[in-house]
Amino acid sequence: MPHRVGYCCINVTLGKQKITTGRTLRQASFLQDTKLERTSSLALQNAQDLITILKWNVANNVQVFRIGSNIFPWNSEYHINDLPDITAIVTALWEAGKIIKESGMRVSFHPDHFVKLGTTKDEVARRSILDLNHHDDIYTLMRLPVSHYYPLNIHVGQNFSQDVIDRFIERFNNLNQSTRNRLVVENDDKENAFSVKQLYDHIYRELNTPITFDYFHHTFHPDGLTSYGAAHLAATTWDCTPLFHYSESKNLNENVSGNPRAHSDYAFKTIDDYGLNIDVDLETKAKELAWFKYQEMV
Repeated sequence: MPHRVGYCCINVTLGKQKITTGRTLRQASFLQDTKLERTSSLALQNAQDLITILKWNVANNVQVFRIGSNIFPWNSEYHINDLPDITAIVTALWEAGKIIKESGMRVSFHPDHFVKLGTTKDEVARRSILDLNHHDDIYTLMRLPVSHYYPLNIHVGQNFSQDVIDRFIERFNNLNQSTRNRLVVENDDKENAFSVKQLYDHIYRELNTPITFDYFHHTFHPDGLTSYGAAHLAATTWDCTPLFHYSESKNLNENVSGNPRAHSDYAFKTIDDYGLNIDVDLETKAKELAWFKYQEMV
């Protein structure tokens, strides 16, 4: 098959050994951490555990992996150079980047849903810009090339309108240049939000920002395109191998009621790449366990 499949953020197997990149602390505890000692210690542990996870990926031939976004707790509230352990953190991230490059693994980031460049709220926009530039800083510390091959994926995440488009473009242009050169946008899962076609017509044509095709999201907002057509349209926007997202409905596959947009624990179908050479993030809740099961299917 001309596509590679990976998993996202959390390794359940290693998590049982308390290996994680998501250590954090409560807001009250962070505010009391005036010298950033506790925050710094957690960031260092997260960076060191990233190395362990990447080595596990290499040993198990995982070639596509999304890195969790919480390596630095409360990252918008300080500059990472102010952390007491910054030298050790930089060393750990450099080693992580070395593993990525030497193994040929493709990694990505997908910042949290609060990142909204098209928002009407100036404070949300400010924090969104800080957060995106922060992710770019991590890529830089890992010494990974500035390109869409190591993407920084976001949603517009708001209802489709020209005002949202205009604000998104304005805030995009306020990002660091290297952040802009990594940014990609993903289709949303609501009919009043941004489809692949709308992203193509109003974001890509203006900014040359590649489109991440999400198979599952497209089923909620096809906007007149088949899945095949949307995938091919999105693929034309990439200047390297496209990175797509795949998941399935928890309701349909696991016989439960609830939010139809909820992701299933496992994939029950093989991914149709529609003849495209793509990489895919498997956005299933069972993480690497779902990845193992998927390998058995293909």
